[in-house]
Amino acid sequence: MGSSVGKILIVDDEENARIGLSRLLSQEGYDVDSVGDGREALDFIRDHRVSLVISDIHMPGMNGLVFLRELHRSHPGINVIMITAYGGVESYLEAMNLGAFEYINKPVKLHELKSVMNKLFRHGDSVTV
Repeated sequence: MGSSVGKILIVDDEENARIGLSRLLSQEGYDVDSVGDGREALDFIRDHRVSLVISDIHMPGMNGLVFLRELHRSHPGINVIMITAYGGVESYLEAMNLGAFEYINKPVKLHELKSVMNKLFRHGDSVTV
């Protein structure tokens, strides 16, 4: 399934989380890149075709919710899965209202992430910009 999905961009300020998730998805056959914050992500997306963004919510500088708002303003077709170690109803509702496809609590379980990705791509909701 992996290669037909397109590029996945992981946005997380925690290097170990970013590397671990990148490695897991790469081993599953996905084309994965990663960056450390929302500003880097917007710069990356401006220069690369991305099908899916997996972004942490709590990051210094531009947090994940501000990033999500900016991303959907400039690239409304890119699907986003938000992840967080600090799950709460308010951030969940805000992420969903801003257009996130799904919201997953850390630590991310591969089977849970793959289930969400399968749901996303099975419904043909993915748009590559």
